[in-house]
Amino acid sequence: MKILKKVLCVVIPVLIIVGAFLGAVGAGVFNKYTFTVDAEKKGNVLSNTVSNVNIWSIEGNPFVNAQINEENNIFEFVEYVQFMQCSGGTEARDLFKDPLDKTVLDDYDFTVLIENCRGIVNIGAKPMLKLGSVPLKYSKNATTEHGFGMNPYPPDDYDVYYDYIYALGKALVDEFGKEEVLSWRFGVMTEYENADWFITEGEDPDKTAEAYCKLYDYTVEALIDAIGKDVFVGAHSMTVTEGLWDEEIFIKHCAEGKNYKTGKTGTRLCYLSASFYDYSPEEYTTGKTLPETIDYIRDIAEKYGFNDLIYGIDEGRLLVGTTSGKDSDELLTRTVGYLYQAAYNARLTKQMFVNNIDYFSAWSYLSGGFFGGNPTVSYHFAKRAYEMAGSTLVETKADKKGIIFGGEVDAVSAFNEEDNTLHIMAYNFKNTLEYNTEAELTFNVNVPQLKDGKAQLTVYKIDDNCNYFDEWVADREAYGIGDECFAWSPDDPEIDNTVTLSDENARKIYFDELREKYGECSVLEPQKETVTVKDGKITLDITLGGHEVVFYEITQ
Repeated sequence: MKILKKVLCVVIPVLIIVGAFLGAVGAGVFNKYTFTVDAEKKGNVLSNTVSNVNIWSIEGNPFVNAQINEENNIFEFVEYVQFMQCSGGTEARDLFKDPLDKTVLDDYDFTVLIENCRGIVNIGAKPMLKLGSVPLKYSKNATTEHGFGMNPYPPDDYDVYYDYIYALGKALVDEFGKEEVLSWRFGVMTEYENADWFITEGEDPDKTAEAYCKLYDYTVEALIDAIGKDVFVGAHSMTVTEGLWDEEIFIKHCAEGKNYKTGKTGTRLCYLSASFYDYSPEEYTTGKTLPETIDYIRDIAEKYGFNDLIYGIDEGRLLVGTTSGKDSDELLTRTVGYLYQAAYNARLTKQMFVNNIDYFSAWSYLSGGFFGGNPTVSYHFAKRAYEMAGSTLVETKADKKGIIFGGEVDAVSAFNEEDNTLHIMAYNFKNTLEYNTEAELTFNVNVPQLKDGKAQLTVYKIDDNCNYFDEWVADREAYGIGDECFAWSPDDPEIDNTVTLSDENARKIYFDELREKYGECSVLEPQKETVTVKDGKITLDITLGGHEVVFYEITQ
């Protein structure tokens, strides 16, 4: 009897699933999805979720004399360039004439920072400067043999550290003017509760939290004194996974703690950001989801009265590829070149839109980084997502009759009152690189803001027709460019550098014979047509292959 019960417990659910599957097929709804879009039902205004990019180090002067890629200009949508840990922690990042001379603590030299900030301003963006990592000569036990190769320890004398940050802020104001620098953003540390970045001796959680709060107070007060009381400043936590100590300690301190520098209550706080990484294209994070990551710090902030902060992701996406290079399986840009990335970005962006998350900083968009090379699918996606910024989220309901086992078909919509345009983004995603299942989508749109008659429909379909990476994968096989030719994961789309494509002969083949044709493979051609509006109603139909994304723009 017990055996029979066990068999029934397995068989009955399977029969139910099979029955549902056959019923769906019989009803003709297999892989068919209907979405109802109602522009009368409004939500929040969408931010520019692609407004930030990261750069690991200003060594090598990456923005000095920078020239915009006129054909594929990422700074049409990128507003802020984040310099990660740019004021200390290594000999190269410590801004002194002699970073190792501990007998002189004020031989400041901010030239490299100023020149790179000037480059950012010249291309029309704003610097976002992560301060906080302490110069080597300010910590008696300083070391670069820990975590990320940066000095993890607090300063021996916080007043000496304050003078350094004050001098940095004043140098920026002297060079660019107070009004300009007040339009920039500043942060204190990267992943402040991550013990690989910041600790005290013995790695005691309570003492480390206290030291960070003190570091934050002194940094912020130095910026206020040098730049002005309205300086935009905040902090970046890990949050997606647990750190050495809890973020609430810091946020509560900013709200009601005694300021270590001024002795007054509280400290200026304008934004909170976090990291968010999924492990790979085959494996989600073991930590919080993207909405959970931001909700965790937002709920704490609002608990303590911070109701108007900006929230974003300062680094993340995908940590490693499914294929390893000779040195590492890490992804240099934390993205893959496969079409998978477009649908993955769409999935995260919908979560950001509906959960009111302001931005997700990126490491790269072109095969040559920020300025050179061909556009990736992430570039195409970001350019279209940017067009939705400033629009108001409107209700988009899905009919759940469609069935894709293990996949996700979804959509999000927004209406822009200024240019009378309805935007719809939809995607067909599965968390695996190999995914070929098609989905038929129908949109029943109610947009009474449009008059009866004709409307202009523009369709941007992101698929492998605008992606060079599938041609690159085929060419790699034809030319014998194996995984050993890459230092990091060959799944990464930024091929033009020696970290990704490290083999000299493979690089010669790529640049001499292959790279130019990839420009032709990377063009996203919009399709334009007119549609009929009747009583504010429009019907749209499209088939999306695996990992394909579509953006609709409807306007009169």
